[in-house]
Amino acid sequence: GLHIIGTERHESRRIDNQLRGRSGRQGDPGSSRFYVSVEDDLMRLFGSDNIRGIMDRLGMEEDQPIEHPLVTKAIENAQKKVEARNFNIRKHVLEYDDVMNTQREVIYSQRRKVLEKEDLKENIKQMIIEVVESLLDIYAGKEIHPEEWDLKGLSDYLSDIFPFKGQVIPSEYSSMTRDEVRQSIIQCALDAYEEKETELGSETMRELERYIMLKVVDRKWMDHIDSMAQLREGIGLRAYGQRDPVIEYKMEGYEMFQEMIRGIQEDTIRYLFRLKVKSTPERQQTTYNMSYSHGEGGDNKQQPVRKKKKIGRNDPCPCGSGKKYKKCCGRNI
Repeated sequence: GLHIIGTERHESRRIDNQLRGRSGRQGDPGSSRFYVSVEDDLMRLFGSDNIRGIMDRLGMEEDQPIEHPLVTKAIENAQKKVEARNFNIRKHVLEYDDVMNTQREVIYSQRRKVLEKEDLKENIKQMIIEVVESLLDIYAGKEIHPEEWDLKGLSDYLSDIFPFKGQVIPSEYSSMTRDEVRQSIIQCALDAYEEKETELGSETMRELERYIMLKVVDRKWMDHIDSMAQLREGIGLRAYGQRDPVIEYKMEGYEMFQEMIRGIQEDTIRYLFRLKVKSTPERQQTTYNMSYSHGEGGDNKQQPVRKKKKIGRNDPCPCGSGKKYKKCCGRNI
């Protein structure tokens, strides 16, 4: 049969078997033999110390071939170590990729709903409610005493998002409960949304909602991908603090994803309320008075355009100096 000679062992036993089978004829009788040097990468990194120790104890020369089951076993053990290391690397890469894949599925599903759904009014209303609630948690949280509420900060932030008329946070809010403040702000925001729809029209409002949401989602998602890539580059240093980098990556990635969702909601509402549609003025039709009368009306007749003869650069200058045009009046042209 066919005899196959291999000059090096690969890191993976599976690849050795594949190359051996492709070099020969699968199913036909034959044999194969591998020649491995102690200086090969596989032996140098994982198995050369034991082999060199055996050679030194037996007093063998460097170029003397070694043929023993122990050598074959040492090579197989080295391959197993490499395969285990590569498996752990792929496993960690997959764990990192699963985080981004899960977030990607959520964003793409939401984006697909925006593209396929014609009416996003209920989605926008829900966004308004969630934005107000998230701001209340920051400036007037449940664990914060009413006297310590930052109503001015809440008012400034709300006025940046919603076009409220008059004072955003009235003075009587300080004597109201948190739920009453929440309901009052949400109702004012929804009323402003209805006024905006009345101003622009339902059809125009639906188109703007879809357009703005797509733009905001795309921009925020691209920024989030860059931030996650930067986080992944330095997350391995957490291992020096006795913390699992994968778990740290998942936790911080989740917080960054939630922050991105809040940013999408706020920017969508802000752009939607701040957007102003300018109506395009109708084109003014210019009328031309055409005169068909004779006599005095002939003075208004448009004169034909006569093209002047172009002067060549080597032609005599028309000023009468006797010089060429390019060295006289045409010097600066």
